[in-house]
Formats: sequence, structure tokens, C-alpha cells
Amino acid sequence: MEISDPELDQLVADGKATRHGVEESRRIAHKRGGRIVLITQRVKYKLESLTGATVVQTTALPKEILSRCIATPSLLAHTIIDKIGYGLPLFRQEQRFAAEGLPIDRGSLSRWHDELGGAFGATLVHAMRDDAMKTAFCIATDATGIAVQPIRTHERKRKPCKRGHYLVQIADRDAVFFEYLERETSAAIGKLFQGFSGYVQADAKSVFDALFQPPDDGAVDDDLRKEVGCWSHARRKFWEATVAKSAVAREGLRRIGRIFELDATWRGKPPAEIKRLRDAHLRPHLDSFFAWAEVEHELVRDQRGLPRSALGYVVRQKLALTSFLDDGRLVLENNRSERALRAIAVGRKNWMFAGSDDHAQSTAHLFTLVATARLHKLDPETYLRDLIRVLPHWPRERFLELAPKHWLATRERINGNRPAGPVLIPTPDPSCDPQSEVGHGNRAADADLVASGGGAVEA
Repeated sequence: MEISDPELDQLVADGKATRHGVEESRRIAHKRGGRIVLITQRVKYKLESLTGATVVQTTALPKEILSRCIATPSLLAHTIIDKIGYGLPLFRQEQRFAAEGLPIDRGSLSRWHDELGGAFGATLVHAMRDDAMKTAFCIATDATGIAVQPIRTHERKRKPCKRGHYLVQIADRDAVFFEYLERETSAAIGKLFQGFSGYVQADAKSVFDALFQPPDDGAVDDDLRKEVGCWSHARRKFWEATVAKSAVAREGLRRIGRIFELDATWRGKPPAEIKRLRDAHLRPHLDSFFAWAEVEHELVRDQRGLPRSALGYVVRQKLALTSFLDDGRLVLENNRSERALRAIAVGRKNWMFAGSDDHAQSTAHLFTLVATARLHKLDPETYLRDLIRVLPHWPRERFLELAPKHWLATRERINGNRPAGPVLIPTPDPSCDPQSEVGHGNRAADADLVASGGGAVEA
């Protein structure tokens, strides 16, 4: 691959300079099917200065996120997908590199991922989150635990890993965000939802309660949100009680099953039509279910056991479990959040822990881009490869154009398909401007896809 300077090439064409060989540098790239060596040739020019002396000038290196790194964007993207996408820990990648005769240690891999995750978080992920908080209709959320290594001190004493948490936020069909929480508290979760006023779909965990409080009644901020419950959580509790041979739980399971069956028949219809059908056919079933549940709960409220737990859950969550009737774009369950967290659950069985709080946060940004790329049917490895190459050249105020939602349109407007070299920045895309009518129109259309399971994350 040869990189030349257009201005100096013009001087050569005008006879004012001559080519003076090339300066070569070699780095490791990745090509599916095996490693390759990418040779970058920077053209050198011999020309006369104003004083008459002959000088040699070499074409400058293009901007890069990781300067002087032996790995090219293709290899960096491949190692990220191995860990984030397939749960392959870095020490196993180190072993595989060694088996191929390419000694790249896990420390270097960890440092590359940490720096890339930090760069993505401060630029693209920040722009995506800011856009989602302003424009999203419904955010589905859930959390899971993660082990984090303690900070090393001068004391030569082993300490156990501490427990952190990864929180997922799925904003309509636009983005899937992962955030690391050192402590899963109402204040920490509220900080991640600052600026968002809309529907939040979550389970009945107490740390989410502060999101739905009035501003003067213990809320984490002044934004008004409405809770949407999860019927899958309710059904799970009745299933557990059914396994314990409860006749009341079997009746509840049958009633909830009918609710799911009815709602599934309208999947794919326009949101307005879904709301009309729900009001006409599903609302009576809900009223009958909660009337039955309240009576049965009174009979077992003084008894310990799974039936009381299942009935108490739906009675206490009645308002949240019926709020999906407000809009046809809302869905009954929060399964998409749990599907998104599978990547964390599978990964922690292999790489077991994060090296530090900062590393856990930078890894969360990598999870965000991989999950969002899959949400929009992009190949995550190809997307990350192109993103690593393009991001250093991109204008700060236009990072949103690089988001997976807009990437296909942006990629068509970027010059060339070479693996390195200068990037010609195209004109701004109006659909990425929240102030433009085009941008608002696209967001309204995309929000409609949330209805009837449209927000599900691809496995």
C-alpha cells in the first residue's frame, strides 16, 4: 500500500521535484482466514528549498487512535470480537498468537482494548447516549453482576474480587448501551437516565423505583418517566409456584398465557391499530386477571410460600403491568434486556473478572458498539475495523453519523475501501441532526418499530 502527498505529486508533475524512493514500515493486520503483513509505503520526495539546498520530505502518517501500534484496525477489531462477541479471554488469544508464531502478550491486548474503549466512550458512545436520552420513546433496562479485581497496594496480601454491575439500556431500535456501575444504587442508575423523559421498562427491583418518583418525592432528578412492567417476570413467578404443585398458580399461568397469545396475534400491525385491539380485546382479560389475583392474594397473604410471592408481585405491580396499554409501541415483556445481558453472562464464565473499574467501563463501551451493530444487522468486526480507521479523522460535532444506525449510509459516502490512508470527510448527513425535520422524521418512524417485539436484540 502506497501513500503519497497530492501537493508534492503536483510538484513532481510540474518538474519542480522528483520522487526519492519510499519509506517502508511494517505492521500486523488481520485477514479472515489467517494473518497477513501490511506494508505501508510512504512516498519520499527530494526537492530544493528556498536556500537552494536539497531536502527530502516523507509523506506524513495518517491519524490513528493508537499511534505506533503494531496492530492494524483489522487485527484490533478481530481481537475485540473474539473477547466481546465470543467470550474468548485474552490469555487464550495470547496462546493462539504464540501457536501461530506471533508473540503478542495479553498485556498489550488489554491495553489496546482499554484505550480503544475509552476513545469510543468519549466520542461516539457519548454522542449516541446524548441522542438517545433526547429522542428515545422507551428504554428497556436490566443489570447483572461482574467481578472486579481490587486495586493493588504495597501490602503483599491477596484480596478477593469486589462485585460491580453492568447495566444495559436498550433505546428503541436505535442503540444498546452497557454501563459499568461500581455500586448498583438508585443514585447511580438515576445518573444514567438524566435527561430522559419517557417510558422505562424494567423489572420490579427497588433500585429503579426512584426513576418513577415525582420530583418532590425522592426522585433522582426532575425528569418525569413512566414505568412499564414485565409480564415475563410475573409469569416466571407463577411458573415456579406451579412446579411446587399450586393449583392457584396453574390458574394464573393459564390466564397470563392467554394474555401473551392474544397480544402475539397483533404483532406487526401499526401501533394505533395495536392499541385499539388491546383496548377492545385485551383490557377485559387484564381486568379479570387482576380482580382474580387480588381475591386470591387476600386468601394467602398470611401464608409463606411461592403462591403468595407470585400473587403479591402482580398485585403490587398492577399499574406498571398495565401501562403497556397506553401506546401500541410498548411491549409486554423485558426479555430483550435479558437477551442482551447474555453476552456478559457468557463472557464472565470465561474471562471471569475485569482488571479494574476503569477497564470495566471501557469494556462496557466495546459491548455497546458490538451489541448495537448486531441490532442493526451489521457485521461487528467489519464495523469496528472501519470505525477504528475513520474515527481519528471525523469532525467532533458529527460523531453520531458513525453510529451503527447511520453507518451504512455514512460508509457509502466515504471515499475508497483501502485499509489505511487519508479519509475524505463527506458533507453532513441531515438525518443525524436532531434539529432537522429529516432527523425527526426518521426517529418517529424508527420508534414505531418498538411495537410488538420490534426492539428485540439479535442473539
